[in-house]
Amino acid sequence: MPTLSVQLYSVREELAADQPGTLARLAEIGFRHVEPFGLGSLTRTQDERLAAARKLRADLDAAGLAVSATHAALPSVAELAEECAELGADTAFIPHPRQVPGFGEETFADTASLDAFADALGQAAADAPPGLSLGYHNHWFEWAPLPGGPAYDRFWRRTHPGLRAELDAYWALAAGADPVAVLRSLGERAVAVHLKDGPATLDAPQTPLGTGALDVVGLVDAVREIPWHVAEIDTSCLDSYVLLTSNTAVLRTHGSTFA
Repeated sequence: MPTLSVQLYSVREELAADQPGTLARLAEIGFRHVEPFGLGSLTRTQDERLAAARKLRADLDAAGLAVSATHAALPSVAELAEECAELGADTAFIPHPRQVPGFGEETFADTASLDAFADALGQAAADAPPGLSLGYHNHWFEWAPLPGGPAYDRFWRRTHPGLRAELDAYWALAAGADPVAVLRSLGERAVAVHLKDGPATLDAPQTPLGTGALDVVGLVDAVREIPWHVAEIDTSCLDSYVLLTSNTAVLRTHGSTFA
C-alpha cells in the first residue's frame, strides 16, 4: 500500500517563519513522512549544510515525522551522503540539472549536454554508498524535442540503471506527456510520484486534486505499486494546509495511507 509524504517546498514560507511549528502542523494533518528540499546546497559549506540537517532532524523528531526521501543538489556524493545520513534518508532526488555543477535548464535541449548529464548522474548513482540511492525528479522542460524523441526518454535510456525516478505527474502533463505512459516506460525505476492538480499550464496556480486537468482516478490506478505518493504545492491561491488536507483526503480515498 503506497505511503503518503509531503514535499516541504509546499510550506516553504511557513518553514522559514517557524520550522518546528510548521512540522507540527503537518503532523496534525496526519502526515508521518516528509520530503525535505535544499540538501547539498551549492551556496553553503558542508558544515553549514550538516548543521541545518541536524536542526531539521531534531524538529522532525519532535513532531514525530520521518523522511521519505530528499530533494538535493550534488556537491559530491560523499557530502550528500553525510547529510542524508543525518536525516535518516535513503533516497535523494536531484530536482533540476542546475543542482549538479556544470549543468543548467538548457541541458535537456542539447543532445551532447543531455548525454553528459545522464552520464554524470549515472556515475553518481553508481558511486553512492550502500544505503543511499540517487534519483532524478522532473519538471516540464525535460520533454524538449530532440532527434529520436523527447529528451526525457533519451535521458533514461542513457543513464545508469540504478538511478531512480520520481515522476512529477502534473509537470509531465504540462509538458504534453501522458503521465501514465511515462510511468509505464520507467517501470521499477519509479519509486515516488508527486501528485497535485490544476490547469497544467506553467504559470497558473494549482487547485485541489480532481478539479484540474489531471486524470486523478486513472493516474492513481497506475501508481498503486509505487511506494511513495508525495503531496506538493508549487503555487496556489489557497491556504497551503487546506489544500494539502484536501489533496491527501482524495489520495486516501484511493488507497494511499499516512502510515
